[in-house]
Amino acid sequence: MVRRVRFLLGLLAIVTALAAATRAAAPAAEWTDDLSPIAPADWNAARAAHLLERAGFGGTPQDVAKLAAMTPQRAVDWLVDYERVEHRAVPFDESGVWDPGMDPFPASRAEAVRIGRERGEALGAKVLPEGSQRRLQPVVDKFFYGLRANSIETQRLGVWWATRMLTTPRPLEEKLTLFWHGHFATGDAKVRDYRMMLRQNAMLRARASGRLRDLLVGILEDPAMLVYLDNGENVKAHPNENFGRELLELFTMGVGHYTERDVREAARAFTGWTNDVLAFKFDTAQHDFGAKTFLGTTGPLNGTDVIDTILAQPVTGEFIAGKIYRYFVRDEVSPAVRTELGRGFRASGYQMKPLLKRVFLSKDFYSSGSVATQIKSPVVLVLSTYRKLGLQDLPTIPDFGNLTGSLGQRLFDPPNVAGWAGGRTWITPATLLQRGNLFRDVLQPNPAGFRAPDRQMPGIYARVGENLTKGMNITEATKDGTGDAESNQVDRDEDYNTRYASYRGYIMAFERTKPIPRHAADFSLTALTAAAGATTPEAVVDHLAARFLSVPLATKDRDAFIAYARSKPLTSEPALRELLYLVLSTPEYQVN
Repeated sequence: MVRRVRFLLGLLAIVTALAAATRAAAPAAEWTDDLSPIAPADWNAARAAHLLERAGFGGTPQDVAKLAAMTPQRAVDWLVDYERVEHRAVPFDESGVWDPGMDPFPASRAEAVRIGRERGEALGAKVLPEGSQRRLQPVVDKFFYGLRANSIETQRLGVWWATRMLTTPRPLEEKLTLFWHGHFATGDAKVRDYRMMLRQNAMLRARASGRLRDLLVGILEDPAMLVYLDNGENVKAHPNENFGRELLELFTMGVGHYTERDVREAARAFTGWTNDVLAFKFDTAQHDFGAKTFLGTTGPLNGTDVIDTILAQPVTGEFIAGKIYRYFVRDEVSPAVRTELGRGFRASGYQMKPLLKRVFLSKDFYSSGSVATQIKSPVVLVLSTYRKLGLQDLPTIPDFGNLTGSLGQRLFDPPNVAGWAGGRTWITPATLLQRGNLFRDVLQPNPAGFRAPDRQMPGIYARVGENLTKGMNITEATKDGTGDAESNQVDRDEDYNTRYASYRGYIMAFERTKPIPRHAADFSLTALTAAAGATTPEAVVDHLAARFLSVPLATKDRDAFIAYARSKPLTSEPALRELLYLVLSTPEYQVN
């Protein structure tokens, strides 16, 4: 552990030194905090590559050359006005795991059992006739099926979205959707309905570059968010403050710009905002129509009144503009820049596109304080690598969700309502070695040894299946084998057996969900280097470094890689993959 921590500190020191060296060497040090637009004469391939990295997921040398051939204004317009780019996205191919009886899905197994006892049916599964053994087993089986099937379908949903990010000709559309997914963080672990997450994803994408008010209304009427923040429990008799607090603290204004009374009054304004499964529902019987005082405005305020009052506050423009800046430019935003961007954002009626264009065209965006100073998020790290390889299909060996999840970012599963902290928090003792070794299984895949996570059952439940095939009865088969008397008393009333139900839930989910097609990355480094005219060890190393890194290799690393390349045949695909693995393992590759 001590060695790992020292390695972490060393890597952070290298990243810091790298950023400092980049700032010192760059000709645009004086551009820091300058929001005036970059001139066409200052436009070049390196700055086009930086724009594509930050406003998208990077790209091939051909992608960079396309932007470099434009003026900076045209390049930014092409990225931001992405609706003009023709694109037919492939819709998510649902497995059809849900049936009408599962709506609304019970909050817990105990709730499913309660409904079954009272009604003789729950989740579309009927209780067995009186006198039957384990009468509630079908209900509990169905509950665990719902959990398992939804989990697998959400994994499939993550692969679908990652494929969109990889293949889209509108990279900023997906990068913005990813930003809003982290800003309005909603996790399927609590929502437990992939359909809600899919609809939220579509809503975020549709409103990603429009007016902030439309986006706020959309997310506050979104079933996934309503469930995630418990607003179904926000009723006039007992207001629940979760919704109002997160709206103010995380979504619009930030801590310190409102009072506890404002939180309570916002909660009252949103009473009755709930969902009927996949649709927004305003429950008038549960709404508090009384007078409220919120941020100095008094009246019978409702949810949209609260939104409009928030948007009237100058701090809202600064808060959102500052967060956009930190996501696309750099972690530290000066008060002057935040104030100026916020003022312009509010003056535009909170339109996203003018703000984005101003940021992407600013000299500050291309300054030494911004270039190669951002640690890549796990999703960006993986997808930018795939894009630079020229991949047209998302590799699923290794599994995308496990690749990014091992580094702390799994799509549709943010850590909490605050989303991913980002920045230097991406590199920790737990993720340090994984980031350095991440692409080993991409460059040197082992399909024979790969185990698909969407087809795996935890060992404790797999043992249940093994015991049943040996002829054990359910009670014996579901004992945990520890000898512990309490843990082996499995549902003593025998109305149902929880461990058996969980096992059955996996089996039913495997039967009804579509498997994720599994294949390794399809590319040829031999072809890529040949197409670039790289025929010497020096040329091969320089091409790979230029293609995959945002800054030049350190001289000692370049010399070491050239020496390695000289010891290998340049026409050997395995040798080139080993060389690229070394390049992707450098600290320089962690930043863009």
